[in-house]
Amino acid sequence: MTLRAGHTLGLEMEMAVARRSTGASHPVSRYFDTLAALKAARGEAPDLVRIGGQAVGVSVAAGESGLDNGFNLLETAFAPVSEAQGGLAELARRVRRELNDASAALHDEDAVILNASEHPQCTLDSSWYARVHVPRPIYRELVGHREWLHRVGIDAKAQNSPCTSVDVSQAARALNVVLALAPASIAIFANSPLENGRATGLKENRLTVWDRMFRHSRYAGDHYLQRLPERPFVDLGDYFRWMFAPGTASRCLPLAVEDGYKSATGVYLRGAPSLSAFLASDGWPGRRSDSGATVIVAPQGSHFEYSQFAHFLDARWRYRLAAPLPLEALREAWRQPGGIEALYESLGASGYIEGRAPGAGFADAQLLDEAGTQIAATVVMAPSALQLGLMRNLSQAEDLLRTWGWLRLRAMRADAIRDALHDPAVLALAGEVLAVAEAGLAPAERHWLAYARYAVDARSTGADRLLRLWREFEGNPDRLARVCRARAVVPL
Repeated sequence: MTLRAGHTLGLEMEMAVARRSTGASHPVSRYFDTLAALKAARGEAPDLVRIGGQAVGVSVAAGESGLDNGFNLLETAFAPVSEAQGGLAELARRVRRELNDASAALHDEDAVILNASEHPQCTLDSSWYARVHVPRPIYRELVGHREWLHRVGIDAKAQNSPCTSVDVSQAARALNVVLALAPASIAIFANSPLENGRATGLKENRLTVWDRMFRHSRYAGDHYLQRLPERPFVDLGDYFRWMFAPGTASRCLPLAVEDGYKSATGVYLRGAPSLSAFLASDGWPGRRSDSGATVIVAPQGSHFEYSQFAHFLDARWRYRLAAPLPLEALREAWRQPGGIEALYESLGASGYIEGRAPGAGFADAQLLDEAGTQIAATVVMAPSALQLGLMRNLSQAEDLLRTWGWLRLRAMRADAIRDALHDPAVLALAGEVLAVAEAGLAPAERHWLAYARYAVDARSTGADRLLRLWREFEGNPDRLARVCRARAVVPL
């Protein structure tokens, strides 16, 4: 049985934090202890998540409230919500509760969540990075070994990532649609025109992060994997051939695959082969990340599943398998059209499209004044509604993709980043995407697109409103504080 798209919905909500009194980017300190107490008082039985004894998250049944790359950038990963539980409406209720909790916990530190997808005035220098980045073991690989310029994201570049379940048989089609039509989402939810106290000339400067982070990587394939390919993916086998192609370099693989993503101990494969070359071998020499000792790593199907996070496009297909992935079956299926889909269906695959194009956006006093409460109350959920509508109206969304053309849409991404809805072609695309998404939603769900419709009709994005505020307070010695207080999140 093919499950329809959006059988479950999730969300990864990132939130930039600022000091209320000054507007400066604020690394949280007591936040997680305070948040845990709030959730405990509601009977949610929170567990504190720690790294090296330092609290970095609070986990409850509804999800995990944690951090992205720095203590100045909060991230809540909501547990999936099913249609039977209420779908978009129930997810919205959980988002509202989380924003209330986060705002209350931050109040104890004289801090607020900003309605911005990047802090407007924060340094990117190495000393700030050393002070505020989260000490995850994986960063030793990414920064120390792969030589990523990870600090270009340490000014709280934040996204709003809808997670929409999709049947494995439809995964490649859904991924193509979300990737190709990303310029519409980038433009509608653009919210980062400033960096380090200066107007960048871009409406969504946040999305320059991947090019800058990987441009001088030790492995050229890392930069390759943040650029949309020249054609849509034919099927999942094609998607994985692109991701693990010759010229790409396998990530550090876990010594014990069950340790999972971001595990502490891994193996760097000698000569940095592609994952496809490693999986085709009988075994590969490598160096342990903890001791430097040489080991021979035998390929397993689980290495393939583990490596699904290897690229940084505007959307990913993320999945789990209910049964182990046999290596020989993987090798055989990967050679067949539709083979991965058939194999994964037999292994009980469940997966979703993780949208990465929409910038973080929230209700604030400025938006409430300009658009009203009903529209402002839909800001956080609008990307989820948009993605759900497209995936539930997949054939019409594919028609839209074909009409505009893959290569034209790929080129329009830069236009959306620069000008958002003030680019005429991007504006036209956004209107057509909204229409297709609206047709894919049930009548009772369509109101969640209200903010997106407002942005298109008014040609007014979060970035446009932030620029107006920034210019209004030019020359004021309290400019940053005034702007950040005006853009403080109002939970609705």
